[in-house]
Amino acid sequence: MIEPKVASWKRDRVGELAAILTSDGVFGVVDIGGVPAKNMLSMRDDLRSSLSITMAKKTLMRLAWEQTGRSMEDLESLLEGAVQPAIVHTNSMNAFQLYSELEKTKQGRAAKEGEVSPMDIVVEAGPTEFGPGPIVGEFNAVGIPAKIDKGKVAIQKTTTVVNKGEPISADLGIMLSKLDINPIEIGIILTGAIEDGFLFEADSLELDTDGLRSDIITATSGAFNLACNIRWFSSQTMPTLLAKASGEATSVAVEAGITNDVTIPLFITRANARALALAGQLDSSALDDELAAALGAAASVAESAPAATSDAAESAEEVSAEEEAEEEEDAGFDGLGDLFG
Repeated sequence: MIEPKVASWKRDRVGELAAILTSDGVFGVVDIGGVPAKNMLSMRDDLRSSLSITMAKKTLMRLAWEQTGRSMEDLESLLEGAVQPAIVHTNSMNAFQLYSELEKTKQGRAAKEGEVSPMDIVVEAGPTEFGPGPIVGEFNAVGIPAKIDKGKVAIQKTTTVVNKGEPISADLGIMLSKLDINPIEIGIILTGAIEDGFLFEADSLELDTDGLRSDIITATSGAFNLACNIRWFSSQTMPTLLAKASGEATSVAVEAGITNDVTIPLFITRANARALALAGQLDSSALDDELAAALGAAASVAESAPAATSDAAESAEEVSAEEEAEEEEDAGFDGLGDLFG
């Protein structure tokens, strides 16, 4: 039986593809359909340092894939919908980074006759850069309402000129291009990638990094608050829990009248404030020089800060009630004071 003769370049290309598919790193299939040659060369030059793109026909890809013993179902999944597929490979990025890098190659181009619109194409109302001339009639002929306004062509109202999925006429494509509306998206589109034997569909590789970062921050904050509330001790929560415990212990000690290195300065500050508040209610003849000077300084501060004066007045009015309450508290906390020593 005579075997069919196969061109040597096809054997070489299959061998090249098989070598890529069995090498380390991440590889996948990209669709470069519709990308003009000039744009493609520019994109490949920009990406050359981080990845390689090997073009081949689907038949040769299938032969190379079969040689490596990989699942043909995975390949068919990657080839589905690809107009002009190619093999992409990288050793410097993971699958998610590869997808993100290739997304940067996407750009718009003018629509050609018969191409299907990938979206609703809307022309916004407003002035254009064009002066009066036949272009007014050309816009109106393709359904874009235009008129002359203040010496320039202006779009009269916001108009949807073609809906998603509808074909674009040649004339409309030209006029949209003049308005810098290029609805046909081109680029190196990753259909999927394989990393460490796992197949990642393109949809699963699209991540909202800003949203993900925000979610992580929110989750971390919530976990920290929960850990503190249930008193879960760890290297992260220990400083906060100790600070909280110290503050609560100080508050209990102050209310219980316990004297130590921490509470004595607080007691002195409170006593001074109460003394000044009481002194402010007395006649000046009953005050000694030191107390009169202290009251004078307090009055100066009060003049520059009315809010402070208000607080001092409230303190003076509440002194008697606070003293009575403290006497009752002191009586009730004798045992606690003995406990703290």
